[in-house]
Amino acid sequence: MSGTFDLADIKRRMAASIQSLKHELNGLRTGRASASLVEPVQVSAYGQTMPLNQVATISIPEPRMIAVQVWDKTMVGPVDKAIRDANLGLSPNVEGLTLRIRIPELNEQRRKDMVKIAHKYAEDGRVAVRHVRRDGIDGLKKLLKDKAISEDDQKRHEGEVQKATDQAIVEIDQVLAAKEKEIMQV
Repeated sequence: MSGTFDLADIKRRMAASIQSLKHELNGLRTGRASASLVEPVQVSAYGQTMPLNQVATISIPEPRMIAVQVWDKTMVGPVDKAIRDANLGLSPNVEGLTLRIRIPELNEQRRKDMVKIAHKYAEDGRVAVRHVRRDGIDGLKKLLKDKAISEDDQKRHEGEVQKATDQAIVEIDQVLAAKEKEIMQV
């Protein structure tokens, strides 16, 4: 922020926090199969660590099944191990180059645990949005101190930053509510 106030940049950074939250929540297991459940799994392959989708194709052949089609037969073992070690509570069945992962039903306690994790992710998202707000307001104070903007402009822009913050928080709450409903759906 050199001499100017960029509300669009602040909104963009808040939107990025919301995108990040949505991505985190996608990894939370509901009773349905989703490729986003195993996409973050890192596989030791060819002397390095890489995401699962760089060594296999992930598909959802049925609502409670994830199929992982490994491209290279030497990678079947490492992919199986990576999925088992990822703390997702998933146990693949190996059939040739394909690993079939049945998604178990969630019991009531597991659902409640998932909701708690979702709430934590949402709170992290709110904190990230508030950090962006603080940066924006600090920037405005500096602009005022450097006499780059008037006090009236500072107040007006602070209001815009607060409005953007409020909108972002509302969106985070809506995303959380939708995920909670999805998790608790039996």
